[in-house]
Amino acid sequence: MDSQIPHLRKTPTSSQLIVKGKPFLMLAGELHNSSLSSSPYMRSILPNMKDMHMNTLLGSVTWEMIEPVEGSFDFSVLDQVILDCREFKMHLVLLWFGSFKNALSTYAPSWVKKDVKRFPRVHTLEAGGVRKTLELVSPFCEEGWKADSKAFATLMRHLKEFDGDDNTVLMVQVENETGLLGDSRDRSRVADELFKKAVPEDVMSHLQTRFDDGLHPLFKKRFPNLKDHTPGTATWEEVFGKGIDAEEMFMAHAFSKYVGHVAAAGKAEYPIPLYTNVWLNFDDPSTLDLQGLPVVVGGGAKAGVYPSGGAVPHTMDLWKLNTVALDFISPDLYFHDYEQVCKQYTHQNQPLFIPEQRRDERGARRIWLAYASYCSMGCSPFGIDSLPASESPITKHYALLESVSNIILDVKATRPQEMKGFYFDELSETQAEKPWVFNLGNFELTIERAFVFGKAGPGAGMVIHQGDGKFLLVGWGFQVTFKSTDPKATFTGILYSEEKSIDKNTGELKTERVMNGDETRSGSFYIMPNEDPDYGGFPIAVTIPCRTMIAECTAYSVVEEEGDF
Repeated sequence: MDSQIPHLRKTPTSSQLIVKGKPFLMLAGELHNSSLSSSPYMRSILPNMKDMHMNTLLGSVTWEMIEPVEGSFDFSVLDQVILDCREFKMHLVLLWFGSFKNALSTYAPSWVKKDVKRFPRVHTLEAGGVRKTLELVSPFCEEGWKADSKAFATLMRHLKEFDGDDNTVLMVQVENETGLLGDSRDRSRVADELFKKAVPEDVMSHLQTRFDDGLHPLFKKRFPNLKDHTPGTATWEEVFGKGIDAEEMFMAHAFSKYVGHVAAAGKAEYPIPLYTNVWLNFDDPSTLDLQGLPVVVGGGAKAGVYPSGGAVPHTMDLWKLNTVALDFISPDLYFHDYEQVCKQYTHQNQPLFIPEQRRDERGARRIWLAYASYCSMGCSPFGIDSLPASESPITKHYALLESVSNIILDVKATRPQEMKGFYFDELSETQAEKPWVFNLGNFELTIERAFVFGKAGPGAGMVIHQGDGKFLLVGWGFQVTFKSTDPKATFTGILYSEEKSIDKNTGELKTERVMNGDETRSGSFYIMPNEDPDYGGFPIAVTIPCRTMIAECTAYSVVEEEGDF
């Protein structure tokens, strides 16, 4: 592989994106679906995106646009977009909307849509056994994946020729939220016949071999008896149970094989990182962060309500088997428990990238957890181009992350376990709140909302252990208490603390103020305050507003003997 093209480099717990030989932290945003179809529109939004401190934009390249006539390709719009992004020092992650976008084939070219003989559709059964034809190319259609593979390979070959030296394009997403809506499996005659057959022997052998050490916990929880079956003889229903579970796994095999063919064709032309994204499911609606929204926005608890066959956690192992050209699988994360999904999609040290998430303040706070605790290569709030930078919550968060990005990248590469992220939403009047507790170095850190006499505000940030009890604190709206993990310690306190900023010329930390007294509650804990602390009517301003949102704090402990008391 050419080491000068964008690629992934292994770290102790994940992987980093390497661009021009150096680690790169994507401060990303995803555009609305149609934005990249117009180069004048794209040029008009780039200044606003730079004002939001973004360095990477996700946008769609569609099969219908680049191959409107079979065998005739047009990259003129894409090329101009790449040139304009290059001028603004903005990178791109391209989203290949080929055969599948949100469980449909609406971005396939007209010559594919019209030819149902060559490109047969998926069929579902509605109430009363009524058969319905979907605008969805069958994942069992060889002509479909061959045509899609040819188009995708041509795109990747063009990117290598047009952008291989400049690396404006960092990665490519293959298809979008693949699967089937409206039923748990395809009801066509071809699908019916295949569903009756045995699970392919290679699939069963792979899953059984890795069952005890390697498969996703949610797969093993759902299918605990997988090892009881003989490879090559048991049917889908015999292995995975009658009904929806078997039908979903059957569709996951079909869709992942199809996407695997497409990804492999593109990788062979230009081996930059490739991934696919996922419309998430849920098992327990109480875990969703809905804030009064209907449960339906959470993705669905039943295959067919969420796209059946997509790479949700309990099908991910099948997807990884069939899509070896993909470097990772990414969750679109809107209303789920943010940390649980990060855990699910970093299983077996898979690199984390969040290609879609909320663009509001609630979403913005959570990116600190992804970047710090789960070493995310990037987060990407969706629909970012219709939001002015002056009104976007992302602007403040990305500005601070941008300033410390070199520090973050260095920690990720060498000692990722020494960095943790956290957030606090608006204070709830009904729900009890637990602090974030981390063991870093020889200290237990308890992170709570920043103290105020009035109402405590929201906050977000990260803490990095720099060694010997020295910690870098980044963010606002929180406070940190230190406790020695040495059971013999009789006292833990703050030895020294400084407000820091980043030197714009060198990128190094520099000291602004030496902090003590009220700012450390006389050594009890270190406060990273909000911009406008609520004094609650108290006449003495003992909590200062945040300024640089970066501080360095050294904790210490003492061990006393009996004679010292």
